[in-house]
Amino acid sequence: MAGLHTELVGTGRPRLAFLHGLFGRGRNWSGVASALAADGHPGVLFDLPNHGSSPWTDEFGYRAMADSVADELRLRLGSAARLTVVGHSLGGKVAMLVALAHPELVESLAVVDIAPAPSEGVDGFGPLVAALQSVDLTRVSTRAEVETQLAGSIPDAGTRQLLMQNLRARPQWHWQPNLDLLGASLDAIADWPDPGPVSYPGPVLWLRGERSEYVRPEHLDTMRRLFPAVELRTVAGAGHWVHADNPAAVVAELQRLVGGA
Repeated sequence: MAGLHTELVGTGRPRLAFLHGLFGRGRNWSGVASALAADGHPGVLFDLPNHGSSPWTDEFGYRAMADSVADELRLRLGSAARLTVVGHSLGGKVAMLVALAHPELVESLAVVDIAPAPSEGVDGFGPLVAALQSVDLTRVSTRAEVETQLAGSIPDAGTRQLLMQNLRARPQWHWQPNLDLLGASLDAIADWPDPGPVSYPGPVLWLRGERSEYVRPEHLDTMRRLFPAVELRTVAGAGHWVHADNPAAVVAELQRLVGGA
């Protein structure tokens, strides 16, 4: 597969790599990354496979995604690459596997509102995929027209705006994510591949949203087995989109992690 799309935030050698969630893209992390870059911690935003400007694949697989991130880090930063890898939701599962399979690349790890376990609620994305696929993009001329068509099936304005970030007008109107593959892979996306008898010994920050159900007490034993140095922190007032709901708290936690790594 061709290289992943990345975007540097700040100047100099990046100290953090940011991985987005399902139907997101690297720029979902722009605000947090910019704040950290201003504090002297430049970062690199990843578009994961089948998302954003990165290539599409024929199959979905977490291990392959983790390997593609690792390959890109080595390509961009050389054999001495070591960063803090930050991942939210789907990207959090990828980040965990990067740390477990390629620990030499990972200075520290931040896992945002996801656990090393099957995730509930992912099947709720099925109707969203169907809604996006139902729009006849050959018959629209503005973003407003697309949003109007989506309003009936996706009444929540915040969800619509999040998904609309994936709409592009050139060379013709299209959705950036691989909707067919991702929509058909929701069971695999919800799952967690058994990484085997491995662990990552470095510092791990595990952030959960106060109003989110993705991280639960029964996940703690597995997290401690895989990541013995894990620290669980709850972000006040946040749901699953922790870095959007309380970005200041996420920046502060990541500053603490990077400063101590």
